[in-house]
Amino acid sequence: MKAIISGGGSGGHIFPAVAIANAIKGRYPEAEILFVGAQGRMEMEKVPAAGYQIKGLPIAGLQRQLTLANIIKNLQLPYRVLRSRMMVRGIISEFQPDIVVGVGGFASEPTLKVAARMGYTTLLQEQNSYAGLTNKTLAKSAATICVAYEGMDRFFPASKIVYTGNPVRAEIEQMQCTKQEGCTHFGVDPSRPVLLSVGGSLGARSINHMLLANLQFFKEHQIQLVWQTGKWMYAEAAEAVRQAGLEEWIKVHQFISRMDLAYAAADVVVSRAGAIAISELCLVGKPLILIPSPNVAEDHQTKNAMALVRKEAALMVRDAECKEQGLPAVLELMNDEQRCARMSAALKAMASPRAAEKIVDEIDKLLKK
Repeated sequence: MKAIISGGGSGGHIFPAVAIANAIKGRYPEAEILFVGAQGRMEMEKVPAAGYQIKGLPIAGLQRQLTLANIIKNLQLPYRVLRSRMMVRGIISEFQPDIVVGVGGFASEPTLKVAARMGYTTLLQEQNSYAGLTNKTLAKSAATICVAYEGMDRFFPASKIVYTGNPVRAEIEQMQCTKQEGCTHFGVDPSRPVLLSVGGSLGARSINHMLLANLQFFKEHQIQLVWQTGKWMYAEAAEAVRQAGLEEWIKVHQFISRMDLAYAAADVVVSRAGAIAISELCLVGKPLILIPSPNVAEDHQTKNAMALVRKEAALMVRDAECKEQGLPAVLELMNDEQRCARMSAALKAMASPRAAEKIVDEIDKLLKK
């Protein structure tokens, strides 16, 4: 069993890719798995840390902000695409995979396009409720498309679609830690309410600024905050909390590796609306306020969030309004136990456990053909 898995750029692509790889290894312990990512992106660090080999391509995305530097990058893009496709051809010829899996992100486009042209079987995994441009382009040649939301036949041929849900980290799917253990890990008091703020693996500027502008809110309302800032905001946030003397109430982290313990400690979660974050939050069932990022293709995070809002599984605050409305929404939710209970039940009803194993089931079906 030999598989190439391609994609990345953010945790929302990398975590499901690694989960799929782990599920393949769980079923086929002798399997050989090779990742293909984009040079300089997060996958080049996270994938080796998970124990897998990765090859990097010089691929990049189209820069939408027309600065001089970005114009130069855009002019270089055709060369990068051509160079990446030539490299992929060599990688595939040498590795000779049984299956090529794309999870979205810059690298998946040249990898799956070249693989299909070379006659290899390809499978797509689309995390979002609104399909990305890369996966829509690759769908024509894919044998199977694994999705996490209903109604994806708007984007893909219905005959190729299989509903599997989104693969998530094993420690979240198999979460067994208690609130006490989570609170102990983060140094918070289990008798006081805990808000967890996660803006994605790279952080979220508007959520961070909302919290930074309202540090005294947490002491005033006796709410503890576990705050993942991302690397760009960490130093500023940590210093502001120290100067305000609020270390007892606010625990600042650049990146939280033990998200199972973070979810266990939390009473309410504030999050971006990335597809993988939502899939994890459905499994753990914690009351949820979503602040979708406006800086994503086709505004797909708002569409992800609305899929939950329509089922009363989350509240949504728009990014432009979060500085004024975000924390009042937190306070309102924390003071409404019945609404929290309903939201938790609605989230768990939307959960899709065993998603990675279901995707491996589909790989098995393709290989048997």
